[in-house]
Amino acid sequence: MAGKGDKLKTRLRGRSRVIGQITRALRLFVPMLGDVLRGRYRPVPWMAILWMLAALIYLISPLDLIPDFLVLVGVLDDAVIVGWLLTRVDSALGPYRAWREESVDRSKDNSSGV
Repeated sequence: MAGKGDKLKTRLRGRSRVIGQITRALRLFVPMLGDVLRGRYRPVPWMAILWMLAALIYLISPLDLIPDFLVLVGVLDDAVIVGWLLTRVDSALGPYRAWREESVDRSKDNSSGV
């Protein structure tokens, strides 16, 4: 029985990591677009933009792998596919995330008089 509990904990940890990636991608994407449009961040992370567009198109499109009229399974396939696409967005935003953290560190150093 302890083996099943360990497996469940491992699966939940894996799921929480994915949920964290999805959340981080959603929180970081809009600020990234703002920085790109204002010219503060170059190079443009085209792959992140393409992955996000793919996720939005999949959500909006009436064509699905599993039709939504199969209520639970149809919505579940949307969540899985869009979730996977958003993990790709998060991965593609890695360089932007590093740049942003570095920019925040620099602004802290400048404001503290160092």
